[in-house]
Amino acid sequence: MRSKIFFILAIVMGLITTALFYNYINEVQTEVIASERTKEVVVAKERINANTIIRNDMLQVKSLPESAVHYQAFSSIADVAGLYTTAAVEEGEIILAHRVNEQASESHMLSRKVNTGFRAVSVGLNFVQSVSNMIFPDDYVDVIVSELVKVGDEKVVQSELILQRVKVLAIGKQMLEPNEGEPQVEYTSVTLELNNIDAVSLVNASERGQIQLILHSRIMPPKEGANYEQSNTQ
Repeated sequence: MRSKIFFILAIVMGLITTALFYNYINEVQTEVIASERTKEVVVAKERINANTIIRNDMLQVKSLPESAVHYQAFSSIADVAGLYTTAAVEEGEIILAHRVNEQASESHMLSRKVNTGFRAVSVGLNFVQSVSNMIFPDDYVDVIVSELVKVGDEKVVQSELILQRVKVLAIGKQMLEPNEGEPQVEYTSVTLELNNIDAVSLVNASERGQIQLILHSRIMPPKEGANYEQSNTQ
């Protein structure tokens, strides 16, 4: 009987000792965290798209343990507002120096936007031919050529659809869509992404007649690369 009492007492004492130990560890950890220095960092209050000018209302300041703060983090909203994002920044993400720039990136170089095996070719257009300058990078268009042809003793204008679902790489020198609130640019040329056969067809058509673009809807856009599956030449 006495041995059972000692056994129970030993178990109880063990539980008490364990509880006291964990309580002590938690208190020590709490004191360490409380005594650790913190640093203010600027984080995104909402998702910010790439190549977007950062406004004050998109940002907020949070305090984090100094040991957890990246050396490229900003500590003041004033240092970030007015800069452009080089890539999309998610809500709650710390703004780092390498993710922002003083101006919007034009995708660095046009050649980096061209898919492997394809070409960038520009064609001159007037206001009407470019759908009233309402075509933007990453839109898809069809290409029509209109030319004078001889029919009997007369010359008449004949139009032909020569390319379909062609991706727009640039308008003038602009390779990115404008952000909301930015003024619309006027341009006299459009750069398209084509395979080498279609590029020759476009150049030839622009020499013999007038080029007209037809804009596709973005509500139901064509699949990426749909124009690459085969030649579009009719």
